[in-house]
This record gives sequence, structure tokens and C-alpha cells, in this order.
Amino acid sequence: MEMANPDNQLDLKLTANAIEQVKKLLARDDRAKHGLRVGVTDGGCSGHSYKLDFDKEAKAGDTVLDRDGIKVFVDGPSTPLLQGMVIDYESSLYGGGFKFINPNATATCGCGTSFSA
Repeated sequence: MEMANPDNQLDLKLTANAIEQVKKLLARDDRAKHGLRVGVTDGGCSGHSYKLDFDKEAKAGDTVLDRDGIKVFVDGPSTPLLQGMVIDYESSLYGGGFKFINPNATATCGCGTSFSA
């Protein structure tokens, strides 16, 4: 079984607003020992979609990052598509949400979570 990759070669940033929101969600859901799983799946209106979830531990082949005390897990296939990405959180009257700023995206969709690279 391949071990998780803790070498932190992935340049993935979370803004202070995103970190604060992730910490709020982890506390609300009583998941203090969990981390944020960031990935890319096929689909969406532009070919790829971002996926955020919580996970208790790294899986084989994951890159593991620490962002202000939050463990971030990224699977191997998603890593090149997320290189240099910034995840932000914006609140609004309509509830807000996570925003993805990805320099690898050649096109994005109005939904904000779908892109092509």
C-alpha cells in the first residue's frame, strides 16, 4: 500500500476567511480530528468540478498539507489540477460559499465550481 505524501510540494492556499469557515464547520459537526479533503472530479458544466469534504485521515497517495492547523488532504490525480490554487470563502446575503481561484483553469462556469484545464 502506497503511503500518503507529506512532502508539501503542492502550492495550495486557503485564505483567512476559508480557514475560519472550515474551522467553524469542523466545530459545528464535532469533527475536531478531521481534515479538509480537496479534490477534482470529472463532470460539471466545464469538464471538472471541485469537491470539498471532511476526512479523518489521509489515504494512500494523498498529499497532506497543514494550513493554520487544518490538515488538507489532496489525492494524487487532483494535485496537478490544484497547483497554485487559492480557496477563499465569501459570505453574502444569500449564504455565501467557497470560491476557487485556479490558475490552471482555462475556462470556468457561472456556477463557480466547474472548470476546464
